[in-house]
Amino acid sequence: MKKHIPNTITCCNLISGCIATYFGFTGAFELALLFIVLGAVFDFFDGMVARLLHVSSPIGKELDSLADDITFGFAPSAILFTWIGDNVALSEPVFIIFPFLAFIMAAFSALRLAKFNLDERQALGFIGLPTPANALFWGALIVGGSDWLSDIPMAPFVVLLALFISSYLLVSEIPMFALKFKTWGWKGNEVKYIFLLTSIPMLLLPLILLRSVIGLAAVIAWYVILSVCTQRKNAQ
Repeated sequence: MKKHIPNTITCCNLISGCIATYFGFTGAFELALLFIVLGAVFDFFDGMVARLLHVSSPIGKELDSLADDITFGFAPSAILFTWIGDNVALSEPVFIIFPFLAFIMAAFSALRLAKFNLDERQALGFIGLPTPANALFWGALIVGGSDWLSDIPMAPFVVLLALFISSYLLVSEIPMFALKFKTWGWKGNEVKYIFLLTSIPMLLLPLILLRSVIGLAAVIAWYVILSVCTQRKNAQ
């Protein structure tokens, strides 16, 4: 019986992603982000439970990747598809294809997950941007920053450029740290503690002062910048 518990949690992740995708297509971006976050919670616990119960299995690994691509690849793509469609003059024939470019992210998310399954270098850290971080960035950016994004000239083009950059980051060879602690001391964990301590005000201040989740997008962007600045230096 216990061998089915992790896969059940993974399926909850997948279902959360399906619901998030629905809300993304209908323009209910806040609810879409909520279910992406819920999916991330399930994604965190399925692997932990599998290790605790000693019931890890190949089918669980494959199911986890499938669920992750729905929740962290297809769902944020649905959000972007709807947002771009709402902010582009679709009457112009050349722009009709623009919303569909959002699904590039779903494809690159699948490539990133397949690469992760085969890459033995990612036990203690990541190579490339993790799909949950990418999904949370886009969900928070659209939910928290949609109003000011719409005021930017050529905003859909800016968003598409950022989409291409984040898709590249998913499959890049850039080392990125994971919040895994072997010990709780400062030495050896400096980057992780700096990230956590600086992320708290970045997340909470916009939430308290502006009632906006845009801080979550800022935290993910800071994670990428900090990883690029520190992990590559460590690798040299």
